[in-house]
Amino acid sequence: MSDQPLLLLLLIAAAAYVAKLWRDDCRAARAGLPNPRALPGATPAPRRALVIAVLGALVLLALETWGEIRLGIAGEQSRMTILFGLYTLAAAVIEEVIFRGYLVIEGRGAAARWAGMVGASLVFAAIHPFLWAWDDDGFRWTFGLKGWFSTAAVFAGSLWFYVVRFAAWNPSHSLLPCFAAHAAKNLGVIAIKAAQGFVAGWW
Repeated sequence: MSDQPLLLLLLIAAAAYVAKLWRDDCRAARAGLPNPRALPGATPAPRRALVIAVLGALVLLALETWGEIRLGIAGEQSRMTILFGLYTLAAAVIEEVIFRGYLVIEGRGAAARWAGMVGASLVFAAIHPFLWAWDDDGFRWTFGLKGWFSTAAVFAGSLWFYVVRFAAWNPSHSLLPCFAAHAAKNLGVIAIKAAQGFVAGWW
């Protein structure tokens, strides 16, 4: 996808539109006039929820980076362009609305919610192309150490984003801390890749 700039621009525009809709719904909720058809989690969140969410995401990223270095797989990272990096930041909005917004189990108890969180996180990790690749040569599996490690890291990140959504310190179950945590993690990934020489070109 990184070699398709027009598609990336369209996806970034779509994410910006979803973000605007969510912001409008959140503003309506803050004003005491909630939209009955609002996007999920379109409620305000306390500042401490944002701080905890971001710090947790950065701790996970630090552990992932340390693990890659210890396992000797840091050099197996994929390269990205600046435009693709921007896309990953924008995509965080859509991913959070879908997974931490719609793909949740509510009203059936804590066990059912946790089961749903784990199941959705497995799907979330599986759709990231670490254990598979689809390019000019077609579809193929990539069951290497790097693939399994990166998939596990995405799974852990997804679980953290779910915890962020339903933690006691996010009383309205707002998606705003999830957006912040996901964006912080992706921005950190971009910064690390850039420092290690894996970001090249605008598109």
